[in-house]
Amino acid sequence: MAVEFVGIDPNTDRDHCPTVWADTDAQEILLQGWKPSQETQADCEASSPANGTVPETEAIVRIPARMIPLIREACDAVERAQLR
Repeated sequence: MAVEFVGIDPNTDRDHCPTVWADTDAQEILLQGWKPSQETQADCEASSPANGTVPETEAIVRIPARMIPLIREACDAVERAQLR
């Protein structure tokens, strides 16, 4: 697995730090973020076209908008890996 660290929340306190990685082999983006409140989780599940609740093997995470450039960078890294 070729996991590349892309970036960490620029406003991090180093204890609560949303982070972005790119797995160029699997062509996936990995995100660490804050867990949503139960109310937000329920709102997400209710508005999703998927059947039922989020499975135990998946998660909804909150990522601050200030990290959009890092997410774009991870997308670019995965996309470049597809061209190799």
